[in-house]
Amino acid sequence: MIVGLLTLLCWHSAAHAQLVAKAAGFKAAQLALVINDDEPNSVEIGEYYRQARNVPAENIVHVRIPHRPRKLDAEQFRQLKEQIDAKLGPHIDAVLMVWTAPYAVECNSITSAYTLGLDANLCTAPCGPAKPSPYFNATSAHPYAEHGMRLSMLLPTDSVEAAKALIGRGMVTGFSAPAASAYYLTTSETARNSRAPFFPRAGVIPTRKLTVKRLSADALENEKDIMIYQTGMARVAKLDTLQFLPGALADSLTSFGGDLMGTNQMSSLRWLEAGATASYGTVTEPCNYWQKFPQPTVLLSHYLRGTSAIEAYWRSVAWPAQGVFIGEPLAAPYRR
Repeated sequence: MIVGLLTLLCWHSAAHAQLVAKAAGFKAAQLALVINDDEPNSVEIGEYYRQARNVPAENIVHVRIPHRPRKLDAEQFRQLKEQIDAKLGPHIDAVLMVWTAPYAVECNSITSAYTLGLDANLCTAPCGPAKPSPYFNATSAHPYAEHGMRLSMLLPTDSVEAAKALIGRGMVTGFSAPAASAYYLTTSETARNSRAPFFPRAGVIPTRKLTVKRLSADALENEKDIMIYQTGMARVAKLDTLQFLPGALADSLTSFGGDLMGTNQMSSLRWLEAGATASYGTVTEPCNYWQKFPQPTVLLSHYLRGTSAIEAYWRSVAWPAQGVFIGEPLAAPYRR
């Protein structure tokens, strides 16, 4: 099921050229913005994003979610989803919710509940298998038409200034950055290394000026060329010493990275604050199934094809029910 990286990067074949054309990445016209009118930051950032990305005015949906709850119950979510869906046309393939919270629905993330439907059975056995995603390792250019699903992501709104900076990092439309590296760390927290067997082979991908590096270490320090950073730690140290390139993706395989406002482990928000453009984390205890986290080779291969961050991240998670996707969805640094 996992296609080898070398095959995916065979840029000179006609068949691959057709595949790249098909998977060229979402455009702003395919994206809906959902703004919480009860949160001033959501209103300001949503309007800023609309103008920056030229999102059509008819793609904007206004809702009201008072008090910024971290979690919605099933009925609250059903009403919210119906309100959003009623405003969307068949051309909408992705939804960006402009808020930090709510980020969970029962034991699911709000992004997976919206895109795949609430997996209520998982709440009785959160360490069991989750509902598989039909979008895993797919090449669908129009997931709503082909799979009946709209991808979703959160754009955090705790800081207007930070959100605008995040949007700016995502607005790279072609790979013009200096030579970059993708870092994959096998750490001392053994239980969090379950996806290490899927780390891409170390080496250079000349057509993308990207070097793949596999390390045995608990943290990177003083690296200035990061496009991908995937690790497995409850808390990732030394983020303040790093420089992420525009469009960078970063995440850790740990239990509560998606508990965005929690303190039990490192919130995935810390990746964005450090300079990454998109991230992922689980909102409830998933146990260390690799299927519940971004699969490294799948994520890298799709991103290098020129797809957007939201497409590459969603394609990389086989069982995403507990995982929340955050960041700037249209970032596509390798788009030609």
